[in-house]
Amino acid sequence: MKKKIPIILAWSGGKDSAYALFQLRKDTSYEIRYLLSTFNGNNNRLSMHGVREELIEAQAAGIGIPLLKVYVYEGNNREYEQQMAETLKKVKKSGVHAVAFGDIFLSDLRLYRENQMKQIGLECLFPNWGKNTHQLVSDFIGDGFKADTCCVNDGCLDESWCGRLIDKRFIDELPPSVDPCGENGEFHSFCFEGPIFSKALAIVAGQKIYKALQINHADQPPIARPGDTKGYWYCDLLLKGEIGKQ
Repeated sequence: MKKKIPIILAWSGGKDSAYALFQLRKDTSYEIRYLLSTFNGNNNRLSMHGVREELIEAQAAGIGIPLLKVYVYEGNNREYEQQMAETLKKVKKSGVHAVAFGDIFLSDLRLYRENQMKQIGLECLFPNWGKNTHQLVSDFIGDGFKADTCCVNDGCLDESWCGRLIDKRFIDELPPSVDPCGENGEFHSFCFEGPIFSKALAIVAGQKIYKALQINHADQPPIARPGDTKGYWYCDLLLKGEIGKQ
């Protein structure tokens, strides 16, 4: 039997990283050793998405893959890259050969990731790359995944889109200018159910919070329609335990 290649998956907790994991698990070439997430150490929330750390921990537990955490406090490029490099260099010594990302078509972001990983001596994998985003989100829904929006760009969507379930109705009602996967930074999501989980996570939508635009590190994708963007609406998702799959 061919030995599997040990890899890490960059984990945002959203639909794209969840579907990347789903595809990687079907590929017998790889062994996913760790999920890797970046948190704001000042508030213990996922960078950019604003999701609570305990929700990401619950995802990892339900998936059954250890979670590696990188903490940033200043929120700038230099700190992010330094903390990420230190973590990945340690993991590389354990035999990990590559890092997988859920990106779909942002060439600048892919090049940035490839350059950063090259400096560490790691390869990059992009399981979602080049896929049609309409088809990708349809496959995500069709394969039994569920995700809520946790953050929306106010230059593209208003407050009412924050905290919504990503289903067929959601996709059908999106403005034509918004990518159905939110790949241009129009929205971000939190995946709480699907075939990668042993059990679904029971979550509820808490308070909606508005924050002015801040771009602190290159891991944040380009902003759609930057002239109209003033900030983001965040939905504070809360974990209420686990429920069995229907």
